[in-house]
Amino acid sequence: MINIDDSRVAMTITPILRLAFRPLFLGGTIFSVIAMGWWTYFWLNPVAWTPYGGPVWWHGHEMLFGFGSAIVVGFLLTAVQAWTGVGGLRGKLLGVLAVCWLLGRLLLALGSSLPAWLVVATDLSFLLFSAAAMAYPVVKVKQWRNLMFVPMLLVLALLNGASHWGVLNKRPDLALQSLHGAIMLITLIIAVVGGRVIPFFTANATGCERLPPKRWLEVLSVATIILLAMIAFVGFSQVPEVIMVVLCVIAALTNSWRFLRWGIQYSWGVPLLWSLHLAYAFIPLGLLALALYSAGYLASASIAMHCFTAGAIGGMILAMISRVTLGHTGRPLQPPAAMVPAYILILLGAVLRVLVPAAWPQYTHWGIALAGVFWVLAYGIFCIYYSPMLLASRADGRPG
Repeated sequence: MINIDDSRVAMTITPILRLAFRPLFLGGTIFSVIAMGWWTYFWLNPVAWTPYGGPVWWHGHEMLFGFGSAIVVGFLLTAVQAWTGVGGLRGKLLGVLAVCWLLGRLLLALGSSLPAWLVVATDLSFLLFSAAAMAYPVVKVKQWRNLMFVPMLLVLALLNGASHWGVLNKRPDLALQSLHGAIMLITLIIAVVGGRVIPFFTANATGCERLPPKRWLEVLSVATIILLAMIAFVGFSQVPEVIMVVLCVIAALTNSWRFLRWGIQYSWGVPLLWSLHLAYAFIPLGLLALALYSAGYLASASIAMHCFTAGAIGGMILAMISRVTLGHTGRPLQPPAAMVPAYILILLGAVLRVLVPAAWPQYTHWGIALAGVFWVLAYGIFCIYYSPMLLASRADGRPG
């Protein structure tokens, strides 16, 4: 294994291409501001715009596979170097990966007149390339515990391909179910990674006792999300109501119990902690909403899905990348003061996106629009304060 921090080669690379989190966090967050801003405008003022797959599919697909996948890959390809001690993707190869991601976004938004195979191949190349880059260091040092993230990325690519298949073959049901499967898979990644880092960060920052994980609880909470990801791809309505309700309730209870053992009560004085905890809380809330939908108490699965997307994914990503960026650019773990309202805005937007359609359906139009505005403001704050950190060398002069 090599000592990554002492690598002289890394210092010759332009800062933005030294570690995967740099171009992918920067590109993903800027893209989310543009995409969500445009979607909110389009939602309020529909115009003659026909992206590949149509506007509604484009919105769901791009927030998952454009924004979400970029951040997940940026985090994993950065973390795997620390986990394995093996130098990962950087320099020209990292640049190629970033270009694959960017071209996918451009072709999906503007390339509806291009051959479909070109659009699909470009979009799929990002996750396939990422899975290979993730596998290399793990296999090299035989660190099998972290190999699970490789099939997760491959399944995410498969779901992306299935969604494209649904679009091209006029199967909106398959296109939507594939997106639902991707939502649950990204939620699974958050559940796995969150279970590792949130209690660790909380204990380190507050000095509270870190409770040892209960193996049966860890297995059951994660296994139920895996089952729901599989069911989402088939279609929630294809499973008997009683089975769905029982599975969702078990998933909600086990994930709630697991989450409450991580020390949320000690986190309120530390924004980098409570933002993580509150974002994660949307996972059991989403599982409960899915149970209510399956039992017939909610009109649409969209309410539950947006617990996961707007709440867990949007909130957790903002909290995590604001911390990871500080640490990996050699700065103290003290976010800019403006990030506190950003954390509040993203969580409040998620509450509006879920609660307004469920409780006041007559105001759904404005609830969705306001949630979009809050997203743009929250991630806009991140971009303003963190873009200079992502573009510049580490503050402590070290490579990375």
